[in-house]
Amino acid sequence: MAIKTTVTSLSLAIILLGCATSPPKPILYPNAYFNQVGQHVANHDIASCMAIARSSGVNETKDGEIVKNAAGGAAIGGTAAGAWGLVYGDAWNRAAAGALAGAAAGTTRGAIKSSDTSPVFKNFVQKCLRDRGYEVIGWQ
Repeated sequence: MAIKTTVTSLSLAIILLGCATSPPKPILYPNAYFNQVGQHVANHDIASCMAIARSSGVNETKDGEIVKNAAGGAAIGGTAAGAWGLVYGDAWNRAAAGALAGAAAGTTRGAIKSSDTSPVFKNFVQKCLRDRGYEVIGWQ
């Protein structure tokens, strides 16, 4: 029962985290070109470069992190809890509980990491903006 409550709580936290964050955007240095065109045109160019990246097939986020981290968490949790069970008894049940807890933790980590902007997407957008005369100093 406690494991079910933990999984439910983690799922709720993931949903709330997803609703509370917005995707990062490039921050431009106010160089001569930026000062010439202004913030309104710069915002349009940022949106345009991001759209070009998406239409070119570049994934904006790190897809696949959820499954990878859930599997890794399950393996680590199951192994650790199973080893504990070998020493103190009830290895099978402890391994299953550890795998479930590890999978829940891995799923949470994967969901958080999967919402991170892909480095390839960032590089694509930065090059597009650089080609237009902007200087990207970071993302937020």
